[in-house]
Amino acid sequence: MRLKPEQLARHLEQGLAAVYLFSGDEPLQLMEAADAVRAAARARGFTEREVFTADKGFDWSALSAASDSLSLFAEQRILELRLPTGKPGTQGAKVLEAYAQRPADDTLLMVHAGKLDKGAANSKWVKALDQAGVMVQVWPLSLAETAGWIARRLRARGIKPDEQAVRLLADRVEGNLLAAAQEVDKLVLLRGDGTLDVEGVLESVSDAARYTIYDLADAALAGDSTRAVHVLNGLRGEGVEAMLVLWALTREVRSLTDIAEKLDAGVPAAQAMKGVWAKRVPLVKKALSRHRAPAWRALLALCARTDRVIKGQTPGSAWDELLQLTIGMAGRPLFRLQRQDSRVRIQG
Repeated sequence: MRLKPEQLARHLEQGLAAVYLFSGDEPLQLMEAADAVRAAARARGFTEREVFTADKGFDWSALSAASDSLSLFAEQRILELRLPTGKPGTQGAKVLEAYAQRPADDTLLMVHAGKLDKGAANSKWVKALDQAGVMVQVWPLSLAETAGWIARRLRARGIKPDEQAVRLLADRVEGNLLAAAQEVDKLVLLRGDGTLDVEGVLESVSDAARYTIYDLADAALAGDSTRAVHVLNGLRGEGVEAMLVLWALTREVRSLTDIAEKLDAGVPAAQAMKGVWAKRVPLVKKALSRHRAPAWRALLALCARTDRVIKGQTPGSAWDELLQLTIGMAGRPLFRLQRQDSRVRIQG
């Protein structure tokens, strides 16, 4: 029987199979799937555990002997076999096929095969283990699948995220589930349970920084290009991710584009800026005084380009693009870049 990682929990609630084969190419899911099986086995009295690694020169008779012998204390036990190459060889294949025909009593066999190529996936030993128990297959996730994985993990920890917060986290980790798990753990530690939106994600990241993403956005909107670049360099130096900086700036540019287009269409200012916090109205008005709608649309296009650069879809430097975006928002059309210590500074 073949299961996806997300199907494993329900299966384990119903009972344990005699054999589990883990294969795939995503380390965290493989590790957590194996951990789940071990935990379920321990809860059912499997107290002993032996681990074998089938590297070059491995004596397959040792596994056969372990499966044939009785436990020292007549207790249930786990035998784990690790296949570093994903292939047991001719002798190993025969041992595994024979085991699958007659699994040992009071023994749980867990086989870690890693990524299997097409030939190995269709081999007799894989099919035999699959028929004797459960095969858990794990593959890297797409962006949409990563977002779903993050959302489920947050909810399991008591956090209820909105769609934009999940998308931001998914964009940050770019399919790296280990990094995603660390982000979830950090959010749980910093925020506890409850709801989570984009602002919550950004605030949690900014809490540990001397400079905040909000400082950058405010300086750019105020037209203070010198401070904006200073903050941008500070964020970079403190290790804040380019994607987070882009999210903060894009949110402002998108909002200002919408307001500027409404003003050009004759909508009264008070109505066009409905929803803007009262304390930010002066900043928004100042920014709007520097650019009309076409300029904000151009900056929005630059946001899209910067996103592609960050994701490696377009050549370029992410921080150079962020500099251009920051300066553009601040309304300084003429500037040149001077490189110093891998950072960028404005020279008048």
